Amino acid sequence: MSSNEILSQSEIDALLSALSTGEMDADELKKEEESKKVKVYDFKRALRFSKDQIRSITRIHDNFARLLTTYFSAQLRTYIQISVASVDQLPYGEFVSSIPKMTILNVFEMQPLEGRVLMEVNPNIAYAMMDRVMGGLGVSMNKIESLTEIETKIISNVFEKSLENYREAWEGIVEIDPVMQDFEINPQFLQLVSPNETVVVISLNTQIGETSGMINLCLPQVVLEPIIPKLSAHYWMQSERKEPMEVETKAIKKQIKRAEVPLSAELGYAQLTIKEFLELQEGDMIRLESMVTDPLTVKVGEVPKFTGQPGKVKNRLAVQILDVINRGEDENEF
Repeated sequence: MSSNEILSQSEIDALLSALSTGEMDADELKKEEESKKVKVYDFKRALRFSKDQIRSITRIHDNFARLLTTYFSAQLRTYIQISVASVDQLPYGEFVSSIPKMTILNVFEMQPLEGRVLMEVNPNIAYAMMDRVMGGLGVSMNKIESLTEIETKIISNVFEKSLENYREAWEGIVEIDPVMQDFEINPQFLQLVSPNETVVVISLNTQIGETSGMINLCLPQVVLEPIIPKLSAHYWMQSERKEPMEVETKAIKKQIKRAEVPLSAELGYAQLTIKEFLELQEGDMIRLESMVTDPLTVKVGEVPKFTGQPGKVKNRLAVQILDVINRGEDENEF
């Protein structure tokens, strides 16, 4: 059996039954799996998205699930719980074959991104929502093949209004304007992309009262391709850094201007040997390397910033600034 083969529910039940009765040994299966050194790669299931990007998509739809929970709870006035069950990438043809032959299909665009996105809703969920909108208790029924025009309009409106939450969920990555384009019940009549095209499928586990089911979002790779670089963790870390507002900038500048910095003026400098330093006595004179006529170096902290000349102001020692020292690339340090 290939590691990429999808088991039907009956095959899963048979496998579990064989393990429980002892017909199949789990330890032998594990040893057989560990002995395999060659990993089968299916080019039809090429992985277009990294784990990092899948985590970002999951994070976005976790937020979408929370927004949907709040929105539907207010609209339907009943207990709603929506959460992300899984996020997978697989060929579009495989996704279509995995959903019911008759289901609720909402097709919308994520303008300005090109391409269409599919929202597949389990009929049980859709009917429970429609029943609540029409004043019922939220009872579900499955008569998808005989939807009336009124029922179609009610169901499509419910999900069309929910797209505002999808816009909000994506706003940290890209500004989109979701627009509902089509409503279908048969996935065979809906061809978003070629069957081998990679899509990301986000499955949302949905509970409405006593009714539960799945809402699946199918995002083709061609739709996400322009924003794939933005789905990395590096971009998320950068996007959290917001530019300060003008008012904040002025306040920061005002506080900086009040900050005190040490200012010193050097009359000159001299070099001594250790022997000369140890032999210094009271009254000794140290000859400086600079001349009396040379300008003084005025430092801000330890950085030479100005040249000046000594003087007096109201019988107090002072330094008059003559020029600014140009330090090249470090010129804007202060």
